[in-house]
Amino acid sequence: MRSYSELITIPSFSERLEYLKLFDNNATSPRHMSSDFYKSKKWRDVRQFIIDRDLGFDLGVFGVYIEGIKLVHHINPINESDIIYQTERLFDPENLITVSLLTHNKIHYNTKEKEVWVERKPGDTVLW
Repeated sequence: MRSYSELITIPSFSERLEYLKLFDNNATSPRHMSSDFYKSKKWRDVRQFIIDRDLGFDLGVFGVYIEGIKLVHHINPINESDIIYQTERLFDPENLITVSLLTHNKIHYNTKEKEVWVERKPGDTVLW
């Protein structure tokens, strides 16, 4: 089991991304049943707590700003049973991290063989 506490000890963005990538390990998202969960007050409150904890930075890396929507990613994938029984895995801050849409897609859909990644650095989105 991966954890937020372990993730934040990893110094670089690219190493954190590598730590989180699923590499086609057959993780399936219960999207067909998760809509109500992601609209719940409990989730919205936890989501905001996580974004605040991570200061809104991508993968919690200080200075790596997220342009656009901020997502909260489950470090260890959730499944149908988690949704049905509202398990603690859904809300545990040790299982959650703030990510951008691009980072989220890289975690879920890129494989090691296809990976071409430019290291993100603090301030890399600042235009002045």
